[in-house]
Amino acid sequence: MNTAVRQGDLSDLLRNRRSTRVYDPGHVLADEDLARLMRAAQWSPSAGNSQPWAFLVGRRGDETHRRFLPHLSAGNTSWVPHASAVLVSAHQAASGPEDDALTFSDYAMYDLGQSVAMLTVEAELLGLTVHQFAGFGHDAVAREFGVPPHWRVTTALAIGAYGDPRAADPVLAERDERPRVRKPMDDFVFAGSWGAGAGL
Repeated sequence: MNTAVRQGDLSDLLRNRRSTRVYDPGHVLADEDLARLMRAAQWSPSAGNSQPWAFLVGRRGDETHRRFLPHLSAGNTSWVPHASAVLVSAHQAASGPEDDALTFSDYAMYDLGQSVAMLTVEAELLGLTVHQFAGFGHDAVAREFGVPPHWRVTTALAIGAYGDPRAADPVLAERDERPRVRKPMDDFVFAGSWGAGAGL
């Protein structure tokens, strides 16, 4: 496996992006920055412009945040609460009950992923970091916040400023400092036939 990205192959923004677990616990996510992140998600592509995504926003210390935290899996309780905000993402899983409900798109989960990716890149441009995670009680969160049955809670996103690893739990700091590793492109970029590397 490749253990590093060659210089010049990517923008610094993408090359240096990390899913950190060490956040600055004093950072406050400004209203304008949150709105900008949501705007990035809003303007991402979707099948037929269906925009089948939704986000539940909890900023550290507010009611939504307090109600979400008890549903974290044990492995995420040591770092998620320090992030400036946690967003719970959901995608439309069926047409709604409204008379003018949009036709359900089979690509709703794909489109949600695109919106989260756009949000993640915009966060990096703002000097923030995003860690996407699934370790929480999805059904319990859906009940807690009254998510309609034609929507599915999908993932959560911890958002905030990078913290000081010297002041963090050494276990979390060590995980954040591990080299980023990715598969070689010939393992997933094919030409001619499936499995035949494209030689990039």
